[in-house]
Amino acid sequence: MINQDKEDIKRRPIRSYILRQGRITKAQTNAIHESFQKHAVIFENKLIDFNGVFENKSRDLILEIGFGMGTSTAEIARSNLNKNYIAIEVHSPGVGNLLKLIQENNISNLKIIQHDAVEVINSMIKDDSLNGIHIFFPDPWPKKRHHKRRLIQSNLLKLIAQKIKKSGYLHIATDWEDYAFWIIDLLDKEDLLQKMPDDFFKKPDYRPLTKYENRGIKLGYKVWDMIYRRI
Repeated sequence: MINQDKEDIKRRPIRSYILRQGRITKAQTNAIHESFQKHAVIFENKLIDFNGVFENKSRDLILEIGFGMGTSTAEIARSNLNKNYIAIEVHSPGVGNLLKLIQENNISNLKIIQHDAVEVINSMIKDDSLNGIHIFFPDPWPKKRHHKRRLIQSNLLKLIAQKIKKSGYLHIATDWEDYAFWIIDLLDKEDLLQKMPDDFFKKPDYRPLTKYENRGIKLGYKVWDMIYRRI
């Protein structure tokens, strides 16, 4: 069954994003040209020992799927120097911006992969190798006809759960209520993951409050932080 799930994702024709590169600034472009080779990991269709990518190999390894413009990603890495981070994003403006932040803040415990996250997880990540996975504010694709494009699907959860070490965690955050209920329903059905009972929905200290999130909270919007452990 697990192998079938992997095959289903390998053939997965529907992506959770539309590749719109948008406007990329000169500073972002320069950061890509100057430091991509140093701070990025090139996608390869083979398993990689990511601990060998970092100078300190003994740290916990955290994977982030879809980091947007990378501001929170950089802040998390800077504030948690006892961990190593791999961050995945497809859009060049976000990649350039995070590379710029890495340069400016001399961040050494963070690497980037610019590629489709599902393919990276399926091809490059070993089973039982991650201490945690972050998925913060994935596109909710709110229209019902677009729900098939949502990143969080049962087969993806089955796959990423296998990549997490026992007692490691999966942390998903969304500010879209319908998507939160969708995610919780799928997580509760995944037998490799178990809900963390303490302060469920409460934002952990390690996740920064973004300016957009803070603005939404002031307007009365709610954010759901869902954390499950690998069992």
